[in-house]
Amino acid sequence: MSTALADLSLILADDHAIVRMGFRLLLEGLGARILAEAESGEEALQALTQHQPDILVMDLSMPGCGGLAALERIHSKWPGLRVLIASAHADAITAQRALKAGAAGYLCKRSPPDELLRAVALVARGQRYLDPDIAAELQRADRPEHPAEVLTDKEYNVFLHLARGRSVAEVAEAFHLSPNTVGTHLYHIKQKLGVQNMAELAMTAIRAGLI
Repeated sequence: MSTALADLSLILADDHAIVRMGFRLLLEGLGARILAEAESGEEALQALTQHQPDILVMDLSMPGCGGLAALERIHSKWPGLRVLIASAHADAITAQRALKAGAAGYLCKRSPPDELLRAVALVARGQRYLDPDIAAELQRADRPEHPAEVLTDKEYNVFLHLARGRSVAEVAEAFHLSPNTVGTHLYHIKQKLGVQNMAELAMTAIRAGLI
C-alpha cells in the first residue's frame, strides 16, 4: 500500500481541522503529498483551480454549498478528477447519491485508519471504493424508505440544510437561489415526506441518520 500512495497528490476538504490533520498525518506518513486544505465546498472549488491533485478527499457536511453540491460542480468542471467522499453519514442512500454525482469512492469516518488508506489506494488505481458496512447494507432488501428515495437531487440538498436548522434565506444564499425558489422546494419536500413543520422535518432527518 505504501508504494500505491507514494508521491500521490491530494487536496483535503473538511470543516474540522482535526480531521484534516489526522488524514494528513496518515497519508503523508506513506509518502503522499497534500497540496491544499479546504473547509467548505467553495474553498475546495477554489483550491482545484490552483492545484491539480490526483485525488480530492472531501466531506459532505460542510459550510456553504456543502459537499454534495460541490461534488456536482466539480464533476461537471473536472470530470476526470477522482473524488473520495469521507463522511459521517453511514447510510447507503447518501453514498449512492455521492457516487451518482461523480464520486469515485465513499468512506465512513467511523472506519479504522487503515480503511482510509485502502480507499485512497483503490481510488488512485482508478477503481471504485464503497465502505464495507454500506456495501453490506445495500445487500439487505429490508431498508426503510429514505428521504433521498422520494426527493429530487435539488430537494434533497435543500432538505439537508433546512433539517440542520438553516433558514430559507440562508439556504437560498448558499445555493445561489431566490428565497421563493427555496420556499417552493420546501413545499414539495413537506408534501413528499408528509411533514407539517420544520421540527418534523428535522426529526425525519434524524430518523434517517442524516443528522
